[in-house]
Amino acid sequence: MSEVTIRVRDNGNLKVEGPVVLLDGEGNKIPVTEGQPLFLCRCGMSQQKPFCDSSHRAAGFASVVRAEPVAEPAEA
Repeated sequence: MSEVTIRVRDNGNLKVEGPVVLLDGEGNKIPVTEGQPLFLCRCGMSQQKPFCDSSHRAAGFASVVRAEPVAEPAEA
């Protein structure tokens, strides 16, 4: 099975790559094009939710997410 990657893009959307099933709040499938990345809205301003329509640019959405460093386990 292939791996799914979700990239939090600076001041923008979520880029989802890999085989995914996208469901609405009632569990119904939302059609997606297999093999194409999904760009999901993170700002809440899109007119095409859950997909991004680049409304974040006009809205001035700002969010830069960085992962916390993971400490290496100590050797015994």
